[in-house]
Amino acid sequence: MRKKRILIVGGGFAGIKAALELSQDKRLQVSLLSNRPYFRYYPNLHVDNAGGIPEESSIPLNNILKDKPVRILFGEAVQLDRQKRTVITSRIDSYQYDVLIMALGVVTNFRGVRGLEQFAYSIKSNEEVARFKSHLHQQLIDEHKPDLNYIIVGGGPTGIELAGALPGYMKRIMKQHNIKNKAVHIELIESAHQLMPSLSEKMSDHLCKRLRQLGVKLSLAKTADGETAYGLKVSGRMINSHTVVWTAGVTNHPFFKVNKFKINDNGKVKVDEHLQAEPNIYVLGDNADTLYSGMAQTGLHDAIYVSSVISQRLDNKPIESYKPEKPVYVVPVGPHWAAVQWKNIRLYGWLGWIIRNLAEIAAFHYYEPWWKASEQWIKELETVETCPVCASKM
Repeated sequence: MRKKRILIVGGGFAGIKAALELSQDKRLQVSLLSNRPYFRYYPNLHVDNAGGIPEESSIPLNNILKDKPVRILFGEAVQLDRQKRTVITSRIDSYQYDVLIMALGVVTNFRGVRGLEQFAYSIKSNEEVARFKSHLHQQLIDEHKPDLNYIIVGGGPTGIELAGALPGYMKRIMKQHNIKNKAVHIELIESAHQLMPSLSEKMSDHLCKRLRQLGVKLSLAKTADGETAYGLKVSGRMINSHTVVWTAGVTNHPFFKVNKFKINDNGKVKVDEHLQAEPNIYVLGDNADTLYSGMAQTGLHDAIYVSSVISQRLDNKPIESYKPEKPVYVVPVGPHWAAVQWKNIRLYGWLGWIIRNLAEIAAFHYYEPWWKASEQWIKELETVETCPVCASKM
């Protein structure tokens, strides 16, 4: 009897977890198609920004799927042939499926703000992080002083985490570049009236207080109007800067619009009670129009659910409808401090930081054994610099 072909498109939280779950069913032939050879652990990219090693936020797919009956494929999915049940990549490779799982994640959206795409820095990938860090160091080398202002646009988790990490990092690398007694001005811009507007106002207040303690200026209810090579206009005010980091906007992967999936007003793909967009095509994580879409924990939850649905269908068992699971929100802000919100429980400071580290080890364990998860977490304590000036002093 021929095995049922499962093609998973996307090597992020949802895609890899689905591959791990489904690989345990011997009736299935599982393939994972990814546009990169590693799993990008987005929650730790802010660590890489602050001098952490890239390996802390990147795990090779071969390491995760080692000894698992999963075929790893590389390529950028661009076209879906529903009649032939085939996904075609940008290199014209084609892969057939009986069941398709789409978990492509999101892409940066500059929201049509003039100049941002040309001049702003983004930090959604290790390559973008490396470019941003190179800019920080090169500016110190060229001008022997920090920028007039370091501007971060977006008061979500990424923007807050970067704003919390940047003051300490700038202080450290300025010392390595023999630059002393120079003030560093960091400003965080958010269009809403509070940070992380989806969470409680009390949690936002604690995040604001912590960032101000670290010397970060907050501009709430302000919007980016446009950027030039010399600065960013914010609600009519021009802020001089050569260092603007955009963390404010993402949009669904263009694959779904190009391939005529049914999309809701929020840009997410419409799915039924079993996370199917169409018969035998499941859409997970950031791409699906579900409650809490956009959270890593939601992607994991979706992957576990859909994997059980596929196996239950093969067993002709009844299938329960999808139930969203409220995630735990953990936001680190600077050294040894984090805010945690889980249902009605809120923790801040050192205790929140402990919870954050335990949660991180648990997150790595979704993909690796405990001992490997612990080793992965320990990498956060390591630092590395490609800047020749800093590297010579480490």
